[in-house]
Amino acid sequence: MTQLWRFFVPVVVGVGIWLIPVPTGMDPKAWSLFAIFTATILALICRPLPLGAVCLMSMVTAVLAQNMDLTQALSGFGNPVIWLILLVFFIARAFIKTQLGIRIAYFFVRLIGKHTLGLGYGIVATELLIAPVIPSNGARAGGIMFPILKSISESLDSCVGDGTERRVGAYLTQVCFHGNLITSAMFLTAMAANPMAQSMAKSVGIDITWTNWFMAALVPGLLSIILIPLLLYFIYPPEVKHHPNATRLARNKLREMGPMSRQEWIMVGVFIFMLFFWIFGAKWNIEPTTTALIGVCLLLLSNVLTWEDVLNEKEAW
Repeated sequence: MTQLWRFFVPVVVGVGIWLIPVPTGMDPKAWSLFAIFTATILALICRPLPLGAVCLMSMVTAVLAQNMDLTQALSGFGNPVIWLILLVFFIARAFIKTQLGIRIAYFFVRLIGKHTLGLGYGIVATELLIAPVIPSNGARAGGIMFPILKSISESLDSCVGDGTERRVGAYLTQVCFHGNLITSAMFLTAMAANPMAQSMAKSVGIDITWTNWFMAALVPGLLSIILIPLLLYFIYPPEVKHHPNATRLARNKLREMGPMSRQEWIMVGVFIFMLFFWIFGAKWNIEPTTTALIGVCLLLLSNVLTWEDVLNEKEAW
């Protein structure tokens, strides 16, 4: 009973908007669709059901209300941009599964992690390297960066809830947060919303390629990557500035991981392949979605990904 408000709020607001007289000059179908859209957004916030279930119910409501027919409701599933987002989520899963991203992060920590500022730059450098093929800032932050950040912070006696957060952990968390958002804006395939923006631009006659996007974002992105760790170092300073334990931890973690596995090398090869064709594929009329589809097929053929991995990627579906 205590969870009924999660259903109650979006339904009441949606019905309330629906019953309000249609504003002058507005199509009644557009007004009722606005009511459904508003209720959907509230349901995504209140979460009475998982995200996919909420969207499915909203789509059915729009069809039953005759705001659109079934063909229109399902048309988005034939959009190449939607499939690009879906496919690159699978590739992100392979990146996390092989632990290649974690290896890259520990490599940077070992290289420049003796000082807290160096750790900050190691975090944003890792983000910069893995962002092009991991289209979810949540997947990068939660699946790769956060476990490493937590491990490093705790090894330096900086833990959540015991008053030691400001030693190192709070600073690194801020750097990770801002670095994640910067890299999400730098690459067309770094965040699920970016291909959607590309699609909307194309609908009004503006064609944005992977290279166009990257070149436009390169200078502001790199400047932000360079400045953010340094600015936070002074604005939100860590209490501990120097700590060789971090590089020792990184060396130990890399030693535990051992040499790069066959699956990691395959992931590197697929990464380079996709990046190459996302940049230059337009010369041979190879669409970004086609490149992503080939990449997923290669990962399935090499058993880096299994079909169960694909089916279990619930966020993507």
